[in-house]
Amino acid sequence: MSKPNIIFIFADQHRHDALGCAGNEIIQTPNLDRLAGEGVRFANTWCQSPICQPSRASMISSAYPSELGVMRNFGRDLDSNRPTFMRHLQQAGYRTANVGKTHYYSEGLVEPDKDDGDMRQFDDQVKAFGFDHNVEEFDRYVHAMEGVTTPYTEYLKRERVFEPYRDVIKSIWRLTEQHWDGVNSPISKEQDLTSFLTREAQQWIARQKDDEPFFLQLSYVQPHVPLMGDPQWAEYYAQAPITRGAALVQQSHPEIWQNYLTWCDHHANGKLLTDEYVLAGARQYYAMISLVDESIGRILAQLEEQKMLDNTMIVYSSDHGEMLGDHGLMAKFTFYRSSVQIPLVVRPAGGCAGRVSEALVELVDVGPTLLDAAGAPGLEDTQGRSVLPLMDEGDGGSRGGREYLFSEIMQQTRSKEGPTFRAVRDARYRMTLETTTQTPCEFYDLQNDPDELHNLLCESTSSMGKYTNRIEALSQAIAQRTLNQVEVVASQQ
Repeated sequence: MSKPNIIFIFADQHRHDALGCAGNEIIQTPNLDRLAGEGVRFANTWCQSPICQPSRASMISSAYPSELGVMRNFGRDLDSNRPTFMRHLQQAGYRTANVGKTHYYSEGLVEPDKDDGDMRQFDDQVKAFGFDHNVEEFDRYVHAMEGVTTPYTEYLKRERVFEPYRDVIKSIWRLTEQHWDGVNSPISKEQDLTSFLTREAQQWIARQKDDEPFFLQLSYVQPHVPLMGDPQWAEYYAQAPITRGAALVQQSHPEIWQNYLTWCDHHANGKLLTDEYVLAGARQYYAMISLVDESIGRILAQLEEQKMLDNTMIVYSSDHGEMLGDHGLMAKFTFYRSSVQIPLVVRPAGGCAGRVSEALVELVDVGPTLLDAAGAPGLEDTQGRSVLPLMDEGDGGSRGGREYLFSEIMQQTRSKEGPTFRAVRDARYRMTLETTTQTPCEFYDLQNDPDELHNLLCESTSSMGKYTNRIEALSQAIAQRTLNQVEVVASQQ
């Protein structure tokens, strides 16, 4: 049998439960639901950092952020010589392409005064990670930066809609009090960035030959902020009764973690997050996801028309989630489920009997899975594992998954070094540790407290006694993981 074509669809900031197939009765995602119905949805998937650049660098290299030295946005860039699963696919005979956002390095900090302002100046840098073809868009804020040009801004100018688009983005600029405002886009659905990227992907797929397998990473920029849906889907959700998630519970968290949560609250404009305000943003967030889903439907229709679908594997995931008002927060940055848990749907070539797996898996498992499906050599010294063996599991349980899931983040401060938090979960419990001071920060019983409302570390010492062994086991798991990563980094120097 010929090698399967592979399409990896990677959204930005899509939380795990904003899918119809995940039980969400409000959101419209029929095409993602179809993929889940013809594949396996992994219901317990963690990203390795709840923030863009570390998560994306980790995903393509199947190494944890601290191994890579990529622990924050716009800090250290991923070494382009680092082995990636895309480069291994190239070596296995695949034609490879990226359409959309990569953010493996800090290209979003383009400075027109120093650079030429055209984002395509970074094409060779992106291709070095393992792509033959690249059409990149960083995010929609970049489009409104003076002097910056991208393929999409050129398209909007040809359509004569660039100025109203730019003006709306400026009106809800990041890190202002309007950062989380939900607004309708001033341009049509067909002119939306998601639709533009979809057409670019379709044009590349149309040029592929039957006798040469291809890999396409279609990396949508949305539903990342700004919270601005296209007019049609925004109208669909205009009256949608989206329920806000877990409420904010006042507890006396350990000081270093409370300080971090205060920073997160400041970033989220927490004082503005009334139920009505969050609902307005959530409606736009759902609108953006539904346009991504509709666009996936166009890709599926094209594959069927070109008689490629039966020999094409399709995987869907995201770099991290979105708090969307849960715990009184917006954005990501934390290890609450809304932020660290992500969708992962794997549809093998030709499809399979759809089911849900409760196995614990990680975003670093994507690369090994794709290489396994392609019959290509795996990455060396990888933290990832192919999930294909779990696809054959017939009981929908958790056999064969990981014992622990890990995620980590360094606080985004003006200084080069901030507190470093590492989280671990097993089938029942989740714990967070600040590893510089070795301060336990969070401990949740996910079985009895699935919304993570009661940090058990805030309980009395007597109440915590029954958890001592589990806390010790999770602490040791973090310590061992940290030690392993230090050894890996040392071996690379």
